Amino acid sequence: MLFSSSVFLFIFLPLVLLLYYTVFRPWRAAQNVFLLLASLFFYWWGEPKFVAVMVLSIGMNYLFGLWTASWKAKGRRLRLPIVCTAAANLSILFAMKYLDFTVRNLNLLGFDLTPPGILLPIGISFFTFQAMSYVFDIARGRGQVQKNPLNVGLYIALFPQLVAGPIVKYETVAEELVRRRESWGDFSDGVRRFLIGLGKKVLIANQLAVVADAAFDAAAPTASLAWLGAVCYTLQIYYDFSGYSDMAIGLGRMFGFHFRENFNWPYVSRSITEFWRRWHISLSTWFRDYVYFPLGGSRVDRRRLLARNLFVVWLLTGVWHGANWTFLCWGMLYFLLLALEKFWGFGKGWPAAVQHLYTLLMVNFAWVLFRAADLGAAVRYLAAMFGANGFAEPLAGFLFRENVVFLAAAVFFAVPTAKWVRTKAAESRLRPLWEGLYAVALPAVFLIAVAFLVKGTYNPFIYFNF
Repeated sequence: MLFSSSVFLFIFLPLVLLLYYTVFRPWRAAQNVFLLLASLFFYWWGEPKFVAVMVLSIGMNYLFGLWTASWKAKGRRLRLPIVCTAAANLSILFAMKYLDFTVRNLNLLGFDLTPPGILLPIGISFFTFQAMSYVFDIARGRGQVQKNPLNVGLYIALFPQLVAGPIVKYETVAEELVRRRESWGDFSDGVRRFLIGLGKKVLIANQLAVVADAAFDAAAPTASLAWLGAVCYTLQIYYDFSGYSDMAIGLGRMFGFHFRENFNWPYVSRSITEFWRRWHISLSTWFRDYVYFPLGGSRVDRRRLLARNLFVVWLLTGVWHGANWTFLCWGMLYFLLLALEKFWGFGKGWPAAVQHLYTLLMVNFAWVLFRAADLGAAVRYLAAMFGANGFAEPLAGFLFRENVVFLAAAVFFAVPTAKWVRTKAAESRLRPLWEGLYAVALPAVFLIAVAFLVKGTYNPFIYFNF
């Protein structure tokens, strides 16, 4: 079930909100059970075969949490429960996501194995990392163990962030699972945030997807079409993923949960290091807290940091995104770019405009690798961007003219310009006018988005694949 679908917008969400705030309002325990059942139904709607995997993850990590808390109370070393937690969760993730890929590659080496043909459960990377966070944060003393398994289930399966993040660490919502306070201010802010995310997804990302798909699906795109497609995909994936994160954060607020931000204007970055502090923040912080810091972080000598810590983190980041050599190479590309910056100061001292341009170019090339079906397709597309198939063609001009409004809006809202305008207007005598326009604009965004959805345009979220 997509957030940007009529079933979710007009049936599921209104019904869940109505029952949550009326029938179940007097009892927090009943609200939690209801939200858990609604979340499992939400997942079942799109993945009926894999609800059992979700339930297995909940039960297994509930037991790992009890084990970890028990040993922690006795002052025992926690290495064994932590290793078992990681091994059990990653084994399920490997079987569901990477086993087919592994078998196919073994067959290329001469083996004769039959791929199991397991379909990828939607969002398994997100909820698996979230489940491990529950046990890890108990071990770190960042949250109390839950005696009630239903609360563990609610944390892992809560539908706003279930299938595409942000990855909510247990420490962030540990208290709110049982002692949150809903308010009209939070609810209205949640609705506002949800509508902004819906507009990002439907009115910008979906429209740019048409151009990106046309370019990447072309047999021999010229340079003009290839660059247009790459730029559109760079903007599409930002609005698609940040739009989902906005909707998830907004939905969480409606039910009294406060998820942390997942994006912070990543395309204004002046370095690759800065970019990854602003892009998919929940994944970056997960690897930082549970992988990078335990390996020693930046406190080890340069060779170990380069050869182990940074390399391991970006190898895992690439693998996390999917079972394809393109994702592995994408992670390794960022490892190399970050190593250049961290250890050789690459880009330091350049003019700000040059730093920004370099960062955008590298990120754009990386997204081509990320989007391509395989490494050969990525190489061919990158070659096309530099004129391997010629430079101009009518299709590129046609697609640009047809979508120039969406492109302009995408560029404008990808930087804090709109936020600056809103802040200045709120501080001036124009505040009443601005607030009036804002109050009219959000319902308009909703109505226009619904019109686009009814028309049946492209709609799936990119990060559902992970």
